[in-house]
Amino acid sequence: MATDALEALRKSITAVDSELLELLAKRRGLTNQVAETKIKHHIPVRDQKREEQLLIRLIKQGKTVGLDPHYVTQLFHVIIEDSVLNQQAMLASRANPDSELPLNRVAFLGDKGSYSYLATQKYFSRRAGELMEIGCQSFAEIISKVEKNEADYAVLPIENTSSGSINEVYDQLQHTSLSIVGELTHPIKHSLLVKGETSISAIKVLYAHPQVFAQCSHFLAELGSVEVKPCDSTSAAMITVSETDDPSVAAIGSEAGGALYGLHAIKSNLANQKENHSRFIVVSRKAVSVPLQVPAKTTLVMSTVQKPGALVESLLVLKDNNINMTKLESRPITGNPWEEMFYLDVDGNIEDGPMQNALEQLAAITRYFKVLGCYPSEEISPTRVAAVNALAE
Repeated sequence: MATDALEALRKSITAVDSELLELLAKRRGLTNQVAETKIKHHIPVRDQKREEQLLIRLIKQGKTVGLDPHYVTQLFHVIIEDSVLNQQAMLASRANPDSELPLNRVAFLGDKGSYSYLATQKYFSRRAGELMEIGCQSFAEIISKVEKNEADYAVLPIENTSSGSINEVYDQLQHTSLSIVGELTHPIKHSLLVKGETSISAIKVLYAHPQVFAQCSHFLAELGSVEVKPCDSTSAAMITVSETDDPSVAAIGSEAGGALYGLHAIKSNLANQKENHSRFIVVSRKAVSVPLQVPAKTTLVMSTVQKPGALVESLLVLKDNNINMTKLESRPITGNPWEEMFYLDVDGNIEDGPMQNALEQLAAITRYFKVLGCYPSEEISPTRVAAVNALAE
């Protein structure tokens, strides 16, 4: 009797879930119509005042049906982010009709299951055309695939909130003619992955990418005398473990990726920082045009003249043009000891007046200067609404 009642409830839940999916699809369709209007009338994609009003109304409405304000806020942050990213993708595709391909050939690090693979799936899920995955074993190979027209795009990890910048990728950008055309931030959730039944105390050998070892150094210290073996990618580590029946062997990678190779997690959240995210860039042979309605980011590379205050002088150009710099990275110039190449990420569109002024001024005062790419920013900061204040209004 109890089993029958439970099964009936589960069927009802399944039916409600199906209705929710249909409603979410309907909502996305309506927001796509909103994007059409914004394209026609040159209206910015984001309207944070409208988003704030929406959240306040939903929090109040949720309270009347017994839903926690924080739950409602978290849920609609995800829905709003999806709406913004879809609208941005629509505007970007309209501005770059030549980029609409029936088949997107994308090179990335590793094989199925690597973090770069998961990031590739996420980014191109919003783009038209089929996806052809091209797994590579090094960043140099990834860049080469696009340069030789063996791939249309490359997805490259550029920095991590725990282990910092990925210097090898910056060095590759210094010597390529490819342009950055997109970005995304992907959550990195490291798990200890094994093939069969075992325990943490039984692990003697651990496979992972060097960046992963750096991000999980505290966990490795707790393990004690475990042999760590670096791999070219997290997928390579998972493949190695999947091909052995040794219960003392494990890999560190994503639980979703491990499942593709028959692995399961015996411990999760291994990173030193629990909020662990990697930022990826997307590069191609041809630059893209970013509509002014879409928040844009521009990446620059430059070397300054050898005199005191040269870098400060360059950064003041950004300040004088009211341009926000979000990242500054330096890398040695090959063959020039003690000289640095500077990489800058700034908020702004190269088609905008202040940005054009800044680029002209920087080109005039630096020894070397190049725009590596202007592309839509996909770092969607959630609109903040204090739930208590929303209920009090």
